Amino acid sequence: MPKLPSIPALLGAALLLSGCQTTAGIQNKEDMLSAAGFILQPADTPARLAALKALPPNKFVRKVQGGTVVYVYGDPIVCKCVYFGSQQAYGAYRAMMFQQNMADEQRMTAFMMQDSTFDFGPWGPGFW
Repeated sequence: MPKLPSIPALLGAALLLSGCQTTAGIQNKEDMLSAAGFILQPADTPARLAALKALPPNKFVRKVQGGTVVYVYGDPIVCKCVYFGSQQAYGAYRAMMFQQNMADEQRMTAFMMQDSTFDFGPWGPGFW
């Protein structure tokens, strides 16, 4: 019968995943946006700052500009900027995120499986 991961291992994995919502997680996302071909534009004027505030924070918005699809990502916290990208840039970003998520999942699985010493025996069969 396979042993289940320990509670500390599960808590560690949960903490690892919760890090995605920190400013470090946002910065990593923005590094990937740049690598995928998105263009950073600072919100350095009152008009740009107002336009940034009108966007949902740290979310993609799909817009059509002159028959061309443009993806817009606003960051009011880390860089106070807006990223603009084409469909190709968005596709490249999605592919990079997929690869990152797969790597994260593999690391989490390896972490959870490394501590399989918890003994469920005292709780008897059928506990799980």
